[in-house]
Amino acid sequence: MKYTGPKAKRCRRQGTNLYGSDKYDRILQRKPQLPGKNPRARAGRKSEFASQLLEKQKLRDMYGLSERQFHRLYEEASSTRGQTGEAMKQFLEQRLDNVIYRAGFALTRMQSRQFVGHGHFRVNGRRMTVPSHRVRPGDVIEMREGSKSSPVFGPIVAAHEKYLPPNWMKVDSGALKIEITSVPSPDLAEQAVDLRQVIEFYSRV
Repeated sequence: MKYTGPKAKRCRRQGTNLYGSDKYDRILQRKPQLPGKNPRARAGRKSEFASQLLEKQKLRDMYGLSERQFHRLYEEASSTRGQTGEAMKQFLEQRLDNVIYRAGFALTRMQSRQFVGHGHFRVNGRRMTVPSHRVRPGDVIEMREGSKSSPVFGPIVAAHEKYLPPNWMKVDSGALKIEITSVPSPDLAEQAVDLRQVIEFYSRV
């Protein structure tokens, strides 16, 4: 198993599976230490800024956003009423590529982003190719008929029987259909990230 690829290094540096694939869980189990020749020398106490930067990078990598996209999302969340962190998590969860992943129709967010970009899904009857499209309660996401016969989706659907989607969506795995029933709860988003530190990072830069 390859422990030195860029994605594997990011997971080992962050100490968590950033991409959702089972292989990164196995890598972290077998090689939990930091990457590099002398990981212990770099595992000392971090500064407050370094810890905030690490949490920001972790969340950004989990959802696969560029720095520009992520910063824009923070600015939008900070301009809304209520807590910025909760708004940020809600906006991230409402991305179409994340919805496809959360519904169990893709093995990773990266794969779901490719599916959306290739036009495999429709939102409210319209073909959608924008991974960042934000879904809302009442939206219906369906796989296009021409895509259902693709051999790529067979194993994913077969594995879906063991998957439990979040309670803010209703999933029909047979029809490859998702109905958004409510706004995502911030409590149900990624738990491996300290949002407080992410917000503090952006508030100081």
